[in-house]
Amino acid sequence: MESFIPTDQHADTTPPASDHTPPLWQRAVARLATRMQVAHPARLRSWLRGAFLRPSPSEAVTIATDEIAELPHRLAAHFGIAAGAGWQAWLSALFFVPPAQRAAHASNFRPARFAVHTTFRSLDLLIRLVLTLFGQLIAFTQRATDFLSARLPDLDFLQLERRLDRLASSDLLALPAVRWATLALALAMFAIVCTTPFSLQAQLVFLLAMWLAALIVRRVMGNMSKLILIALSLMASARYAWWRLTSTLDLETGWETFFAALLLLAEAYTWIILLFGYIQTAWPLKRPVTRLAGERSDYPTVDVYIPTYNEPLSVVRPTVLAARSMDWPADKLRIHLLDDGRRDAFRAFAAEAGIGYLTRPDNRHAKAGNLNHALAVTSGEYVAIFDCDHLPTSSFLHECMGWFQRDSQCAMLQTPHHFFSPDPFERNLSTFRRVPNEGALFYGLIQDTNDLWNATYFCGSCAIIKRKPLEQIGGIAVETVTEDAHTALKLHRLGYTTAYINTPLAAGLATESLSSHIGQRIRWARGMAQIFRIDNPFLGKGLSFFQRICYGNAMLHFFYGIPRLIFLTAPLAYLFFELHVINAAAGMIALYVLPHIVMSNLANAHIQGQYRHSFWAEVYETVLAWYIALPTTIAMFKPSAGSFNVTSKGGLIEKTYFDWHISRPYLLLIVLNFAGLAAGLLRLFYFNSHEAGTVLLNMVWTLYNFLMLGVAVGVATETRQVRSAHRVASRLPAALHLPDSTTVPCFTQDYSMNGLGLEISDQHALALGMEVQVSLWNGLREHRFPARVVVRNTGTVGLQFAPLDVQAQADLVQCTFARPEAWRGWKDDQDVDRPMQGLHEIFTLGVAGYRKLLHMLADGWTRRKAGMRARFARKASR
Repeated sequence: MESFIPTDQHADTTPPASDHTPPLWQRAVARLATRMQVAHPARLRSWLRGAFLRPSPSEAVTIATDEIAELPHRLAAHFGIAAGAGWQAWLSALFFVPPAQRAAHASNFRPARFAVHTTFRSLDLLIRLVLTLFGQLIAFTQRATDFLSARLPDLDFLQLERRLDRLASSDLLALPAVRWATLALALAMFAIVCTTPFSLQAQLVFLLAMWLAALIVRRVMGNMSKLILIALSLMASARYAWWRLTSTLDLETGWETFFAALLLLAEAYTWIILLFGYIQTAWPLKRPVTRLAGERSDYPTVDVYIPTYNEPLSVVRPTVLAARSMDWPADKLRIHLLDDGRRDAFRAFAAEAGIGYLTRPDNRHAKAGNLNHALAVTSGEYVAIFDCDHLPTSSFLHECMGWFQRDSQCAMLQTPHHFFSPDPFERNLSTFRRVPNEGALFYGLIQDTNDLWNATYFCGSCAIIKRKPLEQIGGIAVETVTEDAHTALKLHRLGYTTAYINTPLAAGLATESLSSHIGQRIRWARGMAQIFRIDNPFLGKGLSFFQRICYGNAMLHFFYGIPRLIFLTAPLAYLFFELHVINAAAGMIALYVLPHIVMSNLANAHIQGQYRHSFWAEVYETVLAWYIALPTTIAMFKPSAGSFNVTSKGGLIEKTYFDWHISRPYLLLIVLNFAGLAAGLLRLFYFNSHEAGTVLLNMVWTLYNFLMLGVAVGVATETRQVRSAHRVASRLPAALHLPDSTTVPCFTQDYSMNGLGLEISDQHALALGMEVQVSLWNGLREHRFPARVVVRNTGTVGLQFAPLDVQAQADLVQCTFARPEAWRGWKDDQDVDRPMQGLHEIFTLGVAGYRKLLHMLADGWTRRKAGMRARFARKASR
């Protein structure tokens, strides 16, 4: 294969202008053609052959600029565009001309002439090509956004925020008549804008105007700017929905109607979830901490339940020691280890730690039954519940119990579930503490806004429940596998209030592997579907309108499995079978769907950006959709189906591997979408060139799906994790005591129950294996721990603790995991969310995912060939 040869070496074929450098676009096309071994750049068939077929090694590739310069003319003739036409004519011809045959198909194209030899190299090349083009599109959009943002009016956004807040709290709007009249006028204007037909140019102006308005409004902080962005988003979405229902459903064949109905139902689901989500996240309450008043002798009694089933003692021990160290009168605090595994080692540890140990004869109703059994044999006025891997801080009860004193009707108070270890997404995609994890949106924003509507859910851990209301509803709910949310629903139906403090006061372990993570989400999805079926929040008594919305949205959210699978496969109906699921010109589809997508992403980025970065919701849904689609569907027809599965914690991953079993659905979807892209190229240049815009639109949609599936593949590549105790990065004051009585002040780099990493400037006297002591502080109290030097690097030292007794372990927990401020400021180093930056990040992770997959395939093929050679060698030796 020859590289690009300057035009002065091709005097026989080069135009007269060969004495100057070819234009940039010609050089770029030449480099691309050379890399793909496209022998004749002006021929469309040569590009398809270079993309999908293995070129002949003997075929010489010589690229001349006259062929490249001819490419636009060939394309124009192919798509029926007049010579010398401007960009407006290209757009009109490709996207807005009604379907009609404009050019004859290339009758001499015979795919059967070529032998298809797909190799890892050619597949990798094609993946890089299409995703690089997509990356360039993302970069261009980002530059356009930055260009417009830099030229927006220089407004005093702080003053604008104050004016909006004054308007929202004005006395005039407090009058019911004025408020209802304003709402009626706004709804009338909303209906007019959403249902008025626009011309092509007017729809384009509408898109640009809303985009510019959003770029201005999103610079304003405060809740009013959120409401404005929500209104703009709902306007764009409602306009798209109206257009879809009134202008795009005139279809011909039965199959087109069938697939169009599926797509429309999936879109209707997303519109409902979008609306409910805006209601649920628009205005967080931000409830402050209220401390208890009165003397400590008057504090109520609290039973602390720590349920366990099959978790190792190394996971449970720190939780028990942290709970034992909570700041509460000793005679008012009763800690109980609820062991459904009935293990002697746990019984012995409970006796050594001086806490209660409870078992029961069976495991009926799993965790809910375990808690209810403990409820029947204890008597505390309040019950605090912690999963066996969730370590409470010493201030947990002091910061939570005040709200029960302030509100006598408060039956339950929930705090966030905070995780100090990475979940499979964070570990396998290397986003830990940089990108918010999957649960950050729920615990950071949704629960805080639920609190405004008195709809805080009980989440099974890190919560306190008043005993009398709990006994009044019959204890923890046992009818579904999500006993926690169902319990809160029952409390709300009786008129009790709940509270949420959005401050992490406990921390635990995230799921270690993708398979266990998916298993946990399957249980959540099944349980929420069961509640929706047997105790529907939209029906029955006792709930306010907004409580029904909050509960209903939480349950409907878990039905995204089937809609997401429809979105991942919908464009294939056209690319494979030429079935039109939307009856409209491609350009009109783009101009209606783009405002809906752009405005919803801008609004959600403004509202949720601190808790979930743009486009990550699609990543999570793509990974989980296949696995929750069936359980939620079954639960709607047979709510009793399924059982409680315990989420394993504290496991190890000895080496990096690709989970072929869990990723089978992703691989199937990847093959389908890849085949769809190949079919799309054939349709674009040979079979459907008369509707090139429709082909391109479906290919872009397929490419986006292909990108998301690449991220899913990246998550399925399990990264090695061999630490038996997770380390928490934190800078705390410490002191190192050497054998010669020298004390070296230093700071921790990270800590765990097994050891410490220290930042230390003077380490000349340290040696590997040296026995030392390290001091940490719990407030003003110093604790010393024996340790041994196991790692020595420039500026850092790694220590491994010597065996510690129970009291020393409790002291270590108080100095580290159970500090009152341990988890505050955890998110300070998170990346700031920007929608296009988020899309670019997803693009990068998608590319990395496919590279991991190709690497694993190549390694597997190499190992297979080595095994075959070994078998042949053994046979030959016989």
